[in-house]
Amino acid sequence: MSRMAFPSFGLLAQNQNTSVTPQLGSIGIWNLNPHYGEAHRRRNPVGDVLSGEDIQRMLLSAVPRRMLRDRLRALLSPGAVLGRCPLRDVTFRPGRKLTAYYDAVVYSEGSAAYSVRPIAVTWGLATNRDRCGAEVDINHLQAEAVGHGVAAPFSQLMGDFPEWNMQVWVAPLDARFTQLVRVSDPRHVPAMLADAYASGNADPDRCRISEYTVTSIRYRPGKRHVLRYDPAGPVKGEAIFAKLYNGESGVRAFRVANRTADWLAEQGQGVNSIRPLAYVAKDAVVLYPRVSGGPLSGHLGCPGAGIARCLERTGAALHTLHRLPGAVAGPLEVRDFVTEIQATERASSHIPALLPQVGAAVEALLDRARELHERLPQEPPTITHRDFKSEHVWVTPGGLTLIDFDRSRLADPALDVGTFLADLRWWHATYNLTGLVQAQERFLAGYLPGAPKERLLRARLYEVIKLVKMTVLRVHLFEHDWASRTSQLVGRAQVVMNDLQHTLGLPGRPSYDRPA
Repeated sequence: MSRMAFPSFGLLAQNQNTSVTPQLGSIGIWNLNPHYGEAHRRRNPVGDVLSGEDIQRMLLSAVPRRMLRDRLRALLSPGAVLGRCPLRDVTFRPGRKLTAYYDAVVYSEGSAAYSVRPIAVTWGLATNRDRCGAEVDINHLQAEAVGHGVAAPFSQLMGDFPEWNMQVWVAPLDARFTQLVRVSDPRHVPAMLADAYASGNADPDRCRISEYTVTSIRYRPGKRHVLRYDPAGPVKGEAIFAKLYNGESGVRAFRVANRTADWLAEQGQGVNSIRPLAYVAKDAVVLYPRVSGGPLSGHLGCPGAGIARCLERTGAALHTLHRLPGAVAGPLEVRDFVTEIQATERASSHIPALLPQVGAAVEALLDRARELHERLPQEPPTITHRDFKSEHVWVTPGGLTLIDFDRSRLADPALDVGTFLADLRWWHATYNLTGLVQAQERFLAGYLPGAPKERLLRARLYEVIKLVKMTVLRVHLFEHDWASRTSQLVGRAQVVMNDLQHTLGLPGRPSYDRPA
């Protein structure tokens, strides 16, 4: 079965026009910074942002990009040359801060060799104390990075530019995940892996590998990090992924992933889940093997018997997961409907400020969801994945493999069903794929045998709120058509809500007039 190639979100950023001149004055995005008076006026770009276009001008136009590149060059070691800095992601909290994530390409002095270093840039009210807490000595942490050899080609990994209300953080610096510096050091990796494998059932060849290259897959200071370790010596081996955690979350993720893998294997339905290699307590890291194959999302553009079987097996696997006894999974917190509504409200907090009409529609949808949820029959919580989407179902030569159980908690099983339905709707709408109804039907055909019918009603309700959340998180503010796409997808969530109300014999409501 051939695979349809979907463009990455990062590629969308690379194609943006960066020559637009900022509209100073009338928009006022470079407004007065109260700390520096008239000499530094109009340089806080967050306080008066009025629209998504303001943010795009701030991130993509020539003047702000030149300013940012100048600040990045100031952090480099002598001789290092800054190359392209593609924009990867953006988060905006109105009146508080704007954070942009880039991949900075840096060339070594007199050489064509280069490295790619993730950076996070925050404008606004976020201070060093906000980001890392008063108890962390950033200078000491940067010195540790130098000692581990992971700072170069940067001489500084954090820049504070108060005249612009801006901070720059360079991987692997993160004061909330101080172990990131250590586990990013290729010299530390072999010893860490050897200790981890000594207590497990590791492949003997894997134990003999003594040299690795380290690549940052996800760098989100204060939130989450993923690293990739690739064998670099003469002994061949597969890549290993390291996910960093704080507190007890790593222990929980390791336990749930292992027990879920055991449970699915016992059921013998040809569906597995990823089994972590080890938990490294000293570094608060869970090590995962590389999964062969690719995500189910990459096959959605190839309708036919093959994808239909995959969707049915995905539904059956999810139903099996929901039957996992709570005593087997171990102690887990309970997440209810209110929790999911609140998460969607937080994720969409920027929409009312940037798209007031869409923001009002989102608020009305969530209010309707609360009202309707109270009318529906409920059932006890079960273990749930809580991020069950097509990118977390991998099509492998041996069948399907489920991944990423970090968010697993006890919750309404309808949550996972609704999340997957929303994910299918998002992919089909975003890439103009045909066969949405058939795809959802095949998934439900695999899931529903033996499941209460009322669960599907609640699943449709979760589909609404999850589609809203996916929309505001996945449609990036720097994409030229983000406003129209956001509006269209929220409109689709309204259609799902109206269909559900019609099924229940309740009057629907007209969709809002979407802006052109």
